Amino acid sequence: MSVRDKVSVVTGAASGIGKEIAIEFAKGGAKVVIADLNLDGAEAAAKELRDGGGRAMAVAMDVTSEEQVNAGIDKAASEFGGIDVLVSNAGIQHIAAVDELEYSWWKKMLAIHLDGAFLTTKACLKHMYSQGRGGSVIYMGSVHSKEASVLKAPYVTAKHGLEGLCRVVAKEGAQHKVRANLICPGFVRTPLVDKQIPEQARDLGISEEEVVKNVMLKNTVDGEFTTVQDVAQCAVFLAGFETNALTGQSLIVSHGWFME
Repeated sequence: MSVRDKVSVVTGAASGIGKEIAIEFAKGGAKVVIADLNLDGAEAAAKELRDGGGRAMAVAMDVTSEEQVNAGIDKAASEFGGIDVLVSNAGIQHIAAVDELEYSWWKKMLAIHLDGAFLTTKACLKHMYSQGRGGSVIYMGSVHSKEASVLKAPYVTAKHGLEGLCRVVAKEGAQHKVRANLICPGFVRTPLVDKQIPEQARDLGISEEEVVKNVMLKNTVDGEFTTVQDVAQCAVFLAGFETNALTGQSLIVSHGWFME
């Protein structure tokens, strides 16, 4: 099982989980495409990988724009020789109760998480199907693909939706040797989560320490956050697992917070 020489597109990879996934893929010898709304950040991340001996390029990509997605994927395929792996990672978070949630936020959240996953999948499958060497599509879900939390209606809805998309792609892609999987992390200490801590403290009327201990990490087995390295190593494992034995399956990475 290896990602060596696999052309691997990671969306939202200028920072956070996406960047760590890109780093792990580069360590494994993959040709890494850093796709991000922040082109400067993507260029910096790609340069960092190249400076470390890896092969990487950056593309500007708003995953909600069909034009940008198609252009970015086609550019990557042209320069690196096809597409072998997609890690659909781009995402944001917004905290609000359903009765107070603005419709504009609902639409934005679903557009980035679900529309973005669909558009990047469609663009990559075109290359994976035509080149005849198969591929791997990996969606960044969440424990919230499996259960709900208060104040996160659009996020939970989108992450549940990704599980459905993953399973359909697994069934449709099988005849083309394309596999699909969903990674479901628990809370990962990224800027996205750091932003949530004071927001949840305010909305729940508790301290930030209580949010971490009694909301985020309460049901883990060790009181520990999932790390970006935990998630990245799982992505490399799934991308390199080249039979259909695991296709359509979710891999929960949560320090025991959620089990099935």
